[in-house]
Amino acid sequence: MIDLNDKSILVTGGTGSFGKAFTKIVLNRFPGLRRLVIFSRDEQKQFQMEQEYPHSQYPMIRFFIGDVRDYERLKAALKGIDTVVHAAAIKHVPIAEYNPMECIKTNILGAENLIRACLELDVENVVALSTDKAAAPINLYGATKLASDKLFIAANNIKGSNPIKFSVVRYGNVMGSNGSVIPFFLNRRKTGVLPITAAEMTRFNISLAEGVEMVLYALVNAWGGELLVPKIPSYRIKDVAMAIGPDCRHEIVGVRPGEKIHEEMITLSDSISTYDLGTYYSILPYTLLWKLEDYVHHFKATRVEEGFSYNSGKNDQWLSVEDIRTLIKEHVDPDFTI
Repeated sequence: MIDLNDKSILVTGGTGSFGKAFTKIVLNRFPGLRRLVIFSRDEQKQFQMEQEYPHSQYPMIRFFIGDVRDYERLKAALKGIDTVVHAAAIKHVPIAEYNPMECIKTNILGAENLIRACLELDVENVVALSTDKAAAPINLYGATKLASDKLFIAANNIKGSNPIKFSVVRYGNVMGSNGSVIPFFLNRRKTGVLPITAAEMTRFNISLAEGVEMVLYALVNAWGGELLVPKIPSYRIKDVAMAIGPDCRHEIVGVRPGEKIHEEMITLSDSISTYDLGTYYSILPYTLLWKLEDYVHHFKATRVEEGFSYNSGKNDQWLSVEDIRTLIKEHVDPDFTI
């Protein structure tokens, strides 16, 4: 069990959906937290979040305007920080396709800036958030996140005697996050029409709270270099539409450029170095800085079968329409009704 009391944490992209959930959970669980730096470039979101956490009640929180593209600003923000959670990204697929270099600057060059700054200062532990779209990517967003994943994993190879650890967590669609399908459908159902990209489309599903718990798990359990993947259920997009707007017209509009019918989190190629830890899968790095047999023994890990892949369309866990409605009420909108 991790203890973040007396720790100093910086969250990049800290005013986003994950950052806000992480802040709420960590403050509730670890009242002795020394410092929590909310690092993001959106002043309006920072202003709004600061109203929720006034300094008089939460003196450990610092709101730090900055961009991961700015190396010097990152260094200034990281002074005295021992733990970093990297959630900053340009993540909207169509926006990334239309503005490719902006996506590259944030998702790849920003990741490299953060790595360099953490190595230069006294940071002890870094966990970076990835996405299912980084596995066998077909859009720029996924490609930049795959590159980011590789940078964080390879950072362990250049740390020398520095005890810092870099690891990555990769998970699927976060229920209720900004720009995701459930808030989109909730907003659109008043029009009477819900646009469905493809009837057979599926996605993995994880709640914000589960995403935070996975990051906390990685902070305490990762040995450095792993890419952790949770075992989570899938849903069919048509079932989400039925859960939210059963009386709406469900209009098939076609797959958007850069979208997959099904998402993968572990590919056939990844399976060669993937181990089952129980609650999570762990994709191990090509270059191990520790003994594989020690890792397997510690986690009671088993190597996945040859030819294994983790695909949202071939999952063995599925959310029903009723399951989706229950989760929406629990995690997205407590006033949700049909």
